Amino acid sequence: MTQNNNFYIITGGPGAGKTSLIEELEKRGYPCVKEVAREIIRTQMEINGEALPWKDCKAYSELMLAYSLKTYKKTIGIKNICFFDRGIPDTLAYEYLMNFDYNDKLIKAVKEYRYNKTVFLLLPWKKIYKTDTERKQDYKEAVDTFHIMCHTYKQSGYNIVKLPFSTIKTRADFILRYISNL
Repeated sequence: MTQNNNFYIITGGPGAGKTSLIEELEKRGYPCVKEVAREIIRTQMEINGEALPWKDCKAYSELMLAYSLKTYKKTIGIKNICFFDRGIPDTLAYEYLMNFDYNDKLIKAVKEYRYNKTVFLLLPWKKIYKTDTERKQDYKEAVDTFHIMCHTYKQSGYNIVKLPFSTIKTRADFILRYISNL
């Protein structure tokens, strides 16, 4: 098992403000790992690929796992606090959401590549929710995703800290204060 207590996941359903929060933490000098899902979607759209959540969901999930493992391994040398826009368990949550069969390789990766036990989870926030060319889910699906993520992270042995609805700066302050008190 690879345990990295300095790796913190910021997660939640689509459109909850994760990427904006990650960008704020990055502006403050913290190393951050961008979400792999959007990179996969952009690349697949550019090459007219099939591994998209609205085309071949299973191929998309396999790429999410491969990209997540790659970014995790690439980041292992960082000794300071590092924030991840989603983590490997997010792929497991996606597979639960899609009702895929048991995926031994994915379960093994979730157990093998561990982050800090504290995971910051952003609640669905209708006020800021928007769809775009890469986020096609409606708000109900965002809420469903949130609930599955809560379940998946708890089942995977993580402690959930739900972030309050607030400005990006206030949310970043909340996270940094929380970590300093651990």
